[in-house]
Amino acid sequence: MSELVRDDVHIVAVPVTHPDAVALVEAVQLEYVVRYGGRDDTPLAGHEFEPGNGAFFVGYAGDRPVVSGAWRWLPLPPGMPWPADRCVEIKRMYVVPPARGLGHARRMLAHLEADAAAHGAEAVVLETGLSQPEAIGLYTSSGYQPVPKYGHYACAPSSRCFGKAINH
Repeated sequence: MSELVRDDVHIVAVPVTHPDAVALVEAVQLEYVVRYGGRDDTPLAGHEFEPGNGAFFVGYAGDRPVVSGAWRWLPLPPGMPWPADRCVEIKRMYVVPPARGLGHARRMLAHLEADAAAHGAEAVVLETGLSQPEAIGLYTSSGYQPVPKYGHYACAPSSRCFGKAINH
């Protein structure tokens, strides 16, 4: 896969139950085991990524799934630095190891923001951890700023939360 280039990935909305979505979610869970010693136990329900509630996307290089990302509606957590009535949370950002460093995560993040904005979102929040410095770099270089920890992550020591206002 090292021949992949930034422009050859096409992003498609799929159900969270689609085999490629399931495989990428399992791959990110295995990555969490390596980086954090266990799977992510964030409460998620499949219906949160269905139309009207959110969306799940897979990016393909040819017919190979190489990147995933999703968003779901979330009440704006307290302490955010900007007002917003409609907030989404980004989840399940993942790039398969052979396709990393090619801009696929940045492209997926921009796609998620644009899709959420098209559905009326005014703000985006997300969570990552200290063992994912490349994710922190992606988010901060994409205009995200640190925000107070929220919800499931409020007391997690290695958790870091970020957010930004988006235009729609």
